Amino acid sequence: MRDEELEGILSFLRATEELKNALRSSRTSNGRHESTAEHTWRLCLIVLLFEKEYPELNILKLLKICVIHDLGEAISGDIAAVDQVEGVDKGANERRDLQVLIQPLPERLRLEILELWDEYENASSEEAKLAKAFDKIETILQHTQGKNPEDFNYKFNLTYGKKYTDYDALTLAIRALIDKDTKALADGNITM
Repeated sequence: MRDEELEGILSFLRATEELKNALRSSRTSNGRHESTAEHTWRLCLIVLLFEKEYPELNILKLLKICVIHDLGEAISGDIAAVDQVEGVDKGANERRDLQVLIQPLPERLRLEILELWDEYENASSEEAKLAKAFDKIETILQHTQGKNPEDFNYKFNLTYGKKYTDYDALTLAIRALIDKDTKALADGNITM
């Protein structure tokens, strides 16, 4: 690899460090906002834990999709589902940000990342569909663990992302267990 390509990769990596600073609406168990990087880490951990359940899928591709799915947030940050504005195309904005972010990379890497991101955004492969399911699962799991504000809307989570988490029997089962905790939190019956 040429020095020019290495410099481009390092430039990209420096820019992606912002994912550690990009805060999400989700709270950790000690009450601080989690970063996009932390969300992505646990999403990838979920994939590793359930890898054997999906022998027909390309797990490396699935992990790549998970790693890159929120990269654009390094530029404009995360917009929580409850804060999204009707008529604003969040996906188009994230794609634009991603294109800026990947600009320093060699063309082959730019194309691969953009292709994987498009696949995720459109849920156009089984790997992308499962990535979306696990992405939503990670989010609602965090919402049951976080030290959330008094007015946190747990009921929103009971429908959030269901079209993705209904992917298969396993994601449905995981979702059902998390929803049980979410319902208890919504009813004020437990503190996680």
